[in-house]
Amino acid sequence: MNELVNTVLEATGLEMALIKEILAIGRLKKVSEGRAVISSEISGNEMPIVLKGLLKVSRQDQDGNEVFLYFLEEGETCAMSIACCIQGDKSSFRVIAEKDSVLFMVPMTYMDSWIVKYKSFRSFVFGAYQTRFDELLTTIDSVVFTKLDERLYKYLLDTKQATGSFKIHKTHEQIANELSTSRVVISRLLKQLEKEDKIEQHRNLIEIL
Repeated sequence: MNELVNTVLEATGLEMALIKEILAIGRLKKVSEGRAVISSEISGNEMPIVLKGLLKVSRQDQDGNEVFLYFLEEGETCAMSIACCIQGDKSSFRVIAEKDSVLFMVPMTYMDSWIVKYKSFRSFVFGAYQTRFDELLTTIDSVVFTKLDERLYKYLLDTKQATGSFKIHKTHEQIANELSTSRVVISRLLKQLEKEDKIEQHRNLIEIL
């Protein structure tokens, strides 16, 4: 498994000396589909790096309502977890395994020293911030300027790209929660997409055509 960690970390452009440090102090973590990696109930004192699988990041309010933000794929980390830990804030977002995943968890206590010591780590962290910031802007634009039917179809296409599968195993209720709308509205819009021959619907499964 160390070989997998080494391969993924090398692909991110990190220096070999830093990779050795990460391997020495980090730990592997396997997360089953649907389980939380970070939430308001789970301490965010480690930075997760995705080795295999897919994580979903969503924003959550005090009432438990949430909206989908973006996916984390192989070699990526969650910039929001770094920010919350550095500032000592309670997490207002959730990171959930979209499918069975293997992560490498790195203690946050080393972040400050690595940012100073390693140029590649600074680039890795700031690059993660920039990528997530761009995705958040896209999400905001989508919510403010895009009709819900277009947001729904984009969500389906983004999920297909992230999972690498044309088949999306989600209920109408789950999609409605992630897009902050009602199940009835999502069911109606999915039916319209089906009439337009963009998708096919099965029980708890949507197939993109």
